Amino acid sequence: MPLFERDTEIYRDRDALREDYQPEELVGRDEELRTFQAALQPVINGEQPNNIFLYGKTGVGKTAASRYLLGHLREDASHYDDIHLTVVFLNCDGLTSSYQIATRLVNEFRSESNQISTTGYPLGSVYEMLWQELDDCGGTIIIVLDEIDHVNDDSILYQLPRARANGNLDAAKVGLIGISNDFSFRDDLSPKVKSSLCEQEIHFPAYNAKNLRAILEQRARVAFREGVLADEVIPLCAAYGAKDAGDARQSIDLLMKAGDLARDDDTDRIEEEHVKRGRRALERGRIKEGINGLTEHGHLVLYSLLTLELEDETPIRSRDVRPRYTRFTELANRDPLVPRRMRDHLSELAMLGIVSVTERNEGRRGGTYREYALDMDVGLIVSAMRDTIELVGVHETVEPFLDGEKTSTLDDFIEQ
Repeated sequence: MPLFERDTEIYRDRDALREDYQPEELVGRDEELRTFQAALQPVINGEQPNNIFLYGKTGVGKTAASRYLLGHLREDASHYDDIHLTVVFLNCDGLTSSYQIATRLVNEFRSESNQISTTGYPLGSVYEMLWQELDDCGGTIIIVLDEIDHVNDDSILYQLPRARANGNLDAAKVGLIGISNDFSFRDDLSPKVKSSLCEQEIHFPAYNAKNLRAILEQRARVAFREGVLADEVIPLCAAYGAKDAGDARQSIDLLMKAGDLARDDDTDRIEEEHVKRGRRALERGRIKEGINGLTEHGHLVLYSLLTLELEDETPIRSRDVRPRYTRFTELANRDPLVPRRMRDHLSELAMLGIVSVTERNEGRRGGTYREYALDMDVGLIVSAMRDTIELVGVHETVEPFLDGEKTSTLDDFIEQ
């Protein structure tokens, strides 16, 4: 009797629910795809490509749309003898400087035996190597910088879009596509970079429940065997995803988790109960992972917002979070960050899905500003922040979650 046997009751192709799966058609993004396709049209015409800036929250289809359209662009360009198209994807997570991005791009065009070190060169020398590699490649080159908001300086974002105009390139026509989860990233760019990088801007709004349902139905047809999904499973996953900032990735992950739980239960059908259990498990993991990855000041900003939430003071502007944050840094014997750096931590919490952000526009007199509120279960956040609470001290609003009776209830919930 083998120890491992294939179970085929639930899944036909589980990989169709993975992040790297590319569907044959993208659903729920018709308008954005039309705008994006029009922005890429100059490539097929043999013209200088546009520089394109995509922005929107995590999981709203920016990267998927880029891979989908650029895949078609490569295929269609191959039918024209006078078009030589090269597409380079680079995820900037972990890359914080223009120097790091430039060296990575140089190495993208070089063989393994001819790679350059990521340290030790003047930035100007790295740019010279990059221009040489781009011109040696020639033709049209599309460079996609995903999660571009990780970059702390904008030199590369100025140099790449203007390389040909500045006389650095002769044979290559380069177009840059920047993808950002951070709405404020564009606002912080210098005017000269903004005018080049944001030549064509495309905003990807959050998916609604209808969009998410269509996406899940498309994936489910490939992933699951016929008849294994109870009628309420996909609508419930879509509803949870719409509530969680319209994140398609979270909805798909939830559907896969529900399928895995059904498989673990040795049943041949996925029910509503599997979705609810899966949501609890994923939310616990997401909160724990997100909070554990924060810096100490990130924890202090979150603790400040948490206590304000429990006082019914949210949604709240960053300037009104600051007095609480400053007080907590004093209690922790730390120096407070400047307001801009504190706002960066609020933006990071929003990207993690722990905090929601609402844009407000009060017109000429009030201006435009952002308001923040928690977007996660308070009890789970408190549970994940025990060390910070111990460092700062127990605020009266979190006491009910920390006494013996409440802690027992919370722990029981976490163990479910």
